[in-house]
Amino acid sequence: MTASDLLSDVGSIAAFAALGSVLLLAGYALVDVLTPGKLHELIWEQRNVNAAILLSANVIAVAMIVVVSIRSSYDGLGEGLISTAAYSVLGLIFMAISFVAVDALTPGKLGHLLVERERHPAVWVSASANLATAAMICAAIN
Repeated sequence: MTASDLLSDVGSIAAFAALGSVLLLAGYALVDVLTPGKLHELIWEQRNVNAAILLSANVIAVAMIVVVSIRSSYDGLGEGLISTAAYSVLGLIFMAISFVAVDALTPGKLGHLLVERERHPAVWVSASANLATAAMICAAIN
């Protein structure tokens, strides 16, 4: 491996890492929009376990999609970044649809249940739906 190859590889890794970070932030924003209140206040100030579980599942789900997208990306940095972004955004869209579907099919407003101070089992259903949706997207990418 030459110094030029190494520099190119490091640049590609940095580009994919930057894109992955942006997509993780988009996932955070998605959960923040779909749930009442502000996540940073709910989790870091109020120590809301329900919000932390939901956000944690979302971060893992987005990371799964990003990892599989990178591993399956097209040759060439530009095409690889575009395909990774496209697959990941599609995953975020389906995760949002999943949240809305679970909300529509269950009693009460899911977002409100998830931000209650007392632990609520609905958070596990929503978190599992995020992970299941990500797994399906990952399988479809491969």
